[in-house]
Amino acid sequence: MSTPPSVTDEPAEAKRHALRVLALGSLGVFVVFLDTTIVNVAFETISRSFDTTTGHLAWVLNAYSLVFAAMLIPAGRLADRYGRKRVFLIGLAGFAAMSALCGLAPNAGFLIAARALQAVFAALVVPTSIALILPEFPAARRHVAVGTWGAMGAAAAALGPTIGALLTEYASWRWIFLVNVPICAVMIFFGARLLRESRDPQASGIPDPIGVVLVAAVPALLSYAIIEGPSRGWSDPWVIAGFVLAAALLPVFVRRSATAARPVMDLALFKVRQFRLVNAATLLFATAFYGMLLSNIIFLQTEWHYSVLRAALASTPGPLVVTLIARPASKLADSIGYRPVLLAGAVSWAAAAATFALAVTSSPHWATHWLPASVLLGIGIGLTLPVQSGAAVASLPPARYGLGSAVNASFRQLGAVLGISVFVAVLGTPGADTAVGAFHRVWWVFAAIGLAAGAVLLAPRLGRGGSAEEAPAEPVPAGAR
Repeated sequence: MSTPPSVTDEPAEAKRHALRVLALGSLGVFVVFLDTTIVNVAFETISRSFDTTTGHLAWVLNAYSLVFAAMLIPAGRLADRYGRKRVFLIGLAGFAAMSALCGLAPNAGFLIAARALQAVFAALVVPTSIALILPEFPAARRHVAVGTWGAMGAAAAALGPTIGALLTEYASWRWIFLVNVPICAVMIFFGARLLRESRDPQASGIPDPIGVVLVAAVPALLSYAIIEGPSRGWSDPWVIAGFVLAAALLPVFVRRSATAARPVMDLALFKVRQFRLVNAATLLFATAFYGMLLSNIIFLQTEWHYSVLRAALASTPGPLVVTLIARPASKLADSIGYRPVLLAGAVSWAAAAATFALAVTSSPHWATHWLPASVLLGIGIGLTLPVQSGAAVASLPPARYGLGSAVNASFRQLGAVLGISVFVAVLGTPGADTAVGAFHRVWWVFAAIGLAAGAVLLAPRLGRGGSAEEAPAEPVPAGAR
């Protein structure tokens, strides 16, 4: 006669299942956030391959980030209505297909268009991955799951250049995109068997389409004006028009979000002080982070004349530090509060950028000049990006974790657009004798922006993980869960 399972077997199996779902969902966010920076190291290679300008090719990066940011929240609402598992798997399949198109792109214009389509499906993966993870964990442990999920996104963004360099050096820059195909196929295979379907029975309709357009149009116009300003001149009518339209459409977007039946951005979340402050800090830090990653890789290749692989290996210590401290940093923030950890990250970041600006010259001195700054940079990233992901949702009710995470990821991607644009604008088109000085200006600018991300958080009452006392009390709208 068989022995019935003990009462502890079922909870243990549920815990193992939850960890498997966390691993799969975190791998999904790793893959899509990897593509925000994996192209950086191949930037110069792709530029030469298509014989195009840095300003033009910047849209290979910005097209992905803009569409990604605009589609994150609508994607979550679609998943609520049609099923999170279904949308997650569709997102992975579409991401793989669009990655293949990117890898086969015959010219820069095709690549930019394929990257925009790739971002649409990437946006389906992020909110669904966190929505599938959260129900597997008790409410008291959900912020830990969010921290792990956020740490994987941060590690992906930091490791992107190194992985991109290995693929570019030993295969082709096209494999930066093509490698997504088999990885996504494996994830779809396991996801179809592991994940449980869930949906919101009250969800109906789709988010305001005008709001979706506006949330992409405002940063796109601002990015265009910043990128084109140095070459066209800041008084050029098109540049001025970009700034003016961005400024004019921003209040239109806010008004639309306040009045639309199904707004893209739930403004009620921004009544929560911690959520508001952390998202402002996320936008600033992401601007510095993404711009800095691109500038460092390009400096190593153009000024120190490193190969693609050598440039990536020279930058590897920073990402390694990120992977080592990202999760411990999230746990520390949960214990002592988010503000001290994020402030330490901002100071470390600013010190790293200042070290680059003060110590790095046209003569390659990697061990004595570049390495110490890279380690400081990794500490700053590890103390900031994953902690921001947890801090953004810590003061929200558990039912709003998914929506809050999607909003925070949107701010991070908008920061990526601004960071790349600021880099292109500040660097300009220097000559051989002024290039190093131009990079010094870039590093000082990103030092200031990173420090500003910490200064935003000096407002009082930025709490510990799990605190929800400031959360709005109104019911969670359909699609926001």
